[in-house]
Amino acid sequence: MKILFIGEYSNVHWTLAQGLRKLGHQVTVLSNGDFWKNYPRDIDLTRSYNKWGNILYILKLAKILPLLKGFDIVQLINPMFLELKAEKILPIYKFLRKHNKKIILAGFGMDYYWVHECITTKPLRYSDFNVGDELRTDDNALKERQDWLGTTKEKLNKYIAQNCDGIVTGLYEYWTCYYPHFPSKTTFIPYPIISENGIHAEETVPKKIKLFIGISKNRSTYKGTDVMLQAAEDIQKKYPNFVELRIANGIPFQKYTQMMNGSDAILDQLYSYTPSMNPLEAMSRGIICIGGGEPENYEIIHETKLKPIINVLPNYQSVYNELEKLILKPERIPELKKQSIEYIRKHHDYIKVAKEYIKFYQNVLENKI
Repeated sequence: MKILFIGEYSNVHWTLAQGLRKLGHQVTVLSNGDFWKNYPRDIDLTRSYNKWGNILYILKLAKILPLLKGFDIVQLINPMFLELKAEKILPIYKFLRKHNKKIILAGFGMDYYWVHECITTKPLRYSDFNVGDELRTDDNALKERQDWLGTTKEKLNKYIAQNCDGIVTGLYEYWTCYYPHFPSKTTFIPYPIISENGIHAEETVPKKIKLFIGISKNRSTYKGTDVMLQAAEDIQKKYPNFVELRIANGIPFQKYTQMMNGSDAILDQLYSYTPSMNPLEAMSRGIICIGGGEPENYEIIHETKLKPIINVLPNYQSVYNELEKLILKPERIPELKKQSIEYIRKHHDYIKVAKEYIKFYQNVLENKI
């Protein structure tokens, strides 16, 4: 199968591409590396935001376009899969539609359906946009609502979602927002993770628990990192002899993983039901995820035994309490680490996930969806 991935989010496309290549498929990844994270790609398409940036980007895109023909599958990371305005992306989408067999839209993050459902039908008890019936009013939440509702981005997202051949979602949250609108062509497939060989959980109980937290540029409040960081800092002050806190602030992925290695637990995504790529990567290394581990996360993957994630509710006290429980009962740590590794190998192994994608792609190509 000849496959083209356009765009990147937290290394999903590049990781999936490696799994598909192992299975004998021809895969090309075109992206900007997810901005400052600088993930690997086959074709680089980055944009400079200066006087000549737009012109140079258009010229680069024009040179690349002839290469984007003749694929069996083209998968778009998001409706805004290029660094252009929505109205300029639409003709590019139509070009891809015309010159390739099937188009897949990924529901992996911020888009119209995610924003709209979270503030209207509210299928989630809490999310990036609501906590219960209350809508969040932090700057990022308001900005995303303004960006996606009643705009050309909304029109583009609706057009692509209705026109494409399939929609693949990577988290329960995104599935629950797309599936009611497109039940016949929406599927859920877990994110792919490459587990390093020889990784095993240490059986000894650490004398000092190493906590790790990554801070995304300008998104600390929106992702709840500010709350988690405050709770972690307060716990460290209360138990200075038992807690070490590592903070990664807006750094490239390679350096991020280097800092993360050797940690006992990662704090990530306060408003999420499920672990996303970074905590999944951490779990594959035997690092405990403190974040999204709601029942729905386990139900969608049919997991009844492995429950390695320390679930927290979206408030300071919940995070603080769970951290304190871990510190006061550190004997839990070896088993949670072991389960974390098993969980990733069982549900997120990149070869297993690639096989699920191939099955989905084949159904799309055979018009079974």
